[in-house]
Formats: sequence, structure tokens, C-alpha cells
Amino acid sequence: MTWEELVADVTARHPLHESKMFGMPCLKRENGKVVAGFWKDGGITVKLTDTAAREAALAAGAQPFDPGMGKVMKEWVLVPATMSGDWLGFVEQAI
Repeated sequence: MTWEELVADVTARHPLHESKMFGMPCLKRENGKVVAGFWKDGGITVKLTDTAAREAALAAGAQPFDPGMGKVMKEWVLVPATMSGDWLGFVEQAI
């Protein structure tokens, strides 16, 4: 799945819209909170507030997300492009 396919699928079914955060394409809720983003390495970042969902994502191959400032962002994971077939499921969990 590509980022564009993911955005089209998710925004057709949920009240989310594509936007930008720090220059990164992202999906936001109506209140402006970011759910997921398309990272520069081709993977996606996803905010998984549920601890079990986050741990399952990490066990499946996602990584804790560090945007490059040397500090991991709480509740966020980076799901690599090699796992693009799983992106939709992770974004659905974030929603």
C-alpha cells in the first residue's frame, strides 16, 4: 500500500483529512491532532495510545519513533515501508 492509497482509504471512512506537520504529510483528526504521518524514509509514523497495540506493533517489526532529535516520542511508532501491507491496520488502531 502506498501513502496515497492509505489516505484515500482512511479519509473515505473516517473524519480525517490530509495535512502537514513539520513538512511531513500526515493524517489529522477534525480537532487537529495527528494520527499518522508519512516519514521521509518511506515508512509511516502512527500514534498508538493503547499500550498493548503499541507493544504488538513493536513486536511485529515497528520501531519507537525518534524524529531525529535524540528523543523517542511517547506513544509513537515508525512502521517501515517493508510493512506497508500492515499500515492500514495500524492506522485503524490509532483512530
